Amino acid sequence: TSYGMLPETARVVQPKKTNVFAIASVVANVALVGALLYTQTGEVGASVAASRAHVAPRMVAPKFSMSGLRPAQREARVSAHGKGIVSTIALDAPVATSEDSMTWIPAKGNEVDAGMGQVHIDAAISNEISPVMAQKNIQRPVIFGVAADSGCGKSTFLRRVNAIFGTTTSKAHTPTGDLITTICLDDFHTLDRTGRGQTGISALDVRANNFALMADQLKALKQGRAIKKPIYNHDTGAIDPVETIHPNHIIIVEGLHPMLDKDVIESLDFTFYIDVSDPVKKAWKIERDMVERGHKKEDIIASIESRKPDFEKFVEPQKANADVIISIEPTKLDVAPGEETKYLNTRLIQKENQHGIRPVYMFEEEGSTVDWDPCAGPGAMACPYPGTRVRYYNEMSGEKHANVIEVDGVFGETEELFFIEERLSNTNTKYFGELTKQMLKNKAAPGSGDGSGLVQALVALKMRESYERFTGRTIQIPKWGLFLDDY
Repeated sequence: TSYGMLPETARVVQPKKTNVFAIASVVANVALVGALLYTQTGEVGASVAASRAHVAPRMVAPKFSMSGLRPAQREARVSAHGKGIVSTIALDAPVATSEDSMTWIPAKGNEVDAGMGQVHIDAAISNEISPVMAQKNIQRPVIFGVAADSGCGKSTFLRRVNAIFGTTTSKAHTPTGDLITTICLDDFHTLDRTGRGQTGISALDVRANNFALMADQLKALKQGRAIKKPIYNHDTGAIDPVETIHPNHIIIVEGLHPMLDKDVIESLDFTFYIDVSDPVKKAWKIERDMVERGHKKEDIIASIESRKPDFEKFVEPQKANADVIISIEPTKLDVAPGEETKYLNTRLIQKENQHGIRPVYMFEEEGSTVDWDPCAGPGAMACPYPGTRVRYYNEMSGEKHANVIEVDGVFGETEELFFIEERLSNTNTKYFGELTKQMLKNKAAPGSGDGSGLVQALVALKMRESYERFTGRTIQIPKWGLFLDDY
């Protein structure tokens, strides 16, 4: 189903405030929640037995709301945070009537030569505002930056983002749809595969990337202009001729270095870093490359180790510039020796930001400490070995205060995730159950049986919230069906 956007003048009917009591049967919960959704006023609520969570003394209030705030608290928070940071672009150029009528100027950095000649000489930006701005009624492009090393789950994460926004993208080199365009920053490599082999310079090294061109073209897209962007061909390792990319409502730039260069960062509205620990990264890459590519284990390990110095120098420092970090580590649960990387501990690290985007937290008390076993007690989740643990706490991430949601272990049935969802606050779901629904829609995707997929879905919801906040527009989503078969 394609959701799409509501016009700025449209109004969204809100769900009615109702209580849903935690009960043992999944079917009973689904039927009850489905019957209560999409009525008229403010929030969906629930009560929870305090005995089901091990909570620090500051954790009070036996009841909590799905939106995370009682009415009085919500009014105070709304007053404190104000309205969305809505902005538009200044159209400082004429608007092209068609793509054929557009004229072009060379982009900054197009003459860069890293030893293979001027491989980006044809890169350009349009003199005019792209006609797509008017055709799609784009108020201003919102640009997200997603940084991670290769093989760290960016593709899976971006599929979840598309699902949360209710859109699809093309199968082209640069995936584009009605709402989202995703640009891979590998396209700004200045050395092809042969060149990197001859020079000994890795793709992670800043010398192998054209940051001047990257910054100029992202700035142009944000201004509503079109660009002629180079292509790095992952199949052949060659740098192919340029392609024309137009602005879109949302542009996701993903790759090794979206938050390394200050001029590139200036064009990013909200930033994310996927931080996969070395043991997990190694286990993932060995499994993928041995099965899918027929590589030898010792060759894979040697490749990982050879990249490590450049990763630590050029990629890892971007964590300091990220608004949100998805951290994936070996489990902390009691498992057999050697199984630590088989089960994952995923942390959602939400730093204080200037965008007015508030963190997801547990129960009602933002800032409390929670250590909860959702598998314990009557009516709990059915959790296979080694179980599940959910934690919430505060920490310092670099120089910034951060709220952390931590999910360790594995889930049983995805349908039971509502049991965790109802204990999360400020998720920005449109209705109670949307998070569980999204996990069910991507049930076959990697991470759907553990916290990595759940945290990715939470981050995608925050991306949707920030888009709505920055533009003043609303993403329209379909109502949840009464039964799980409706998925």
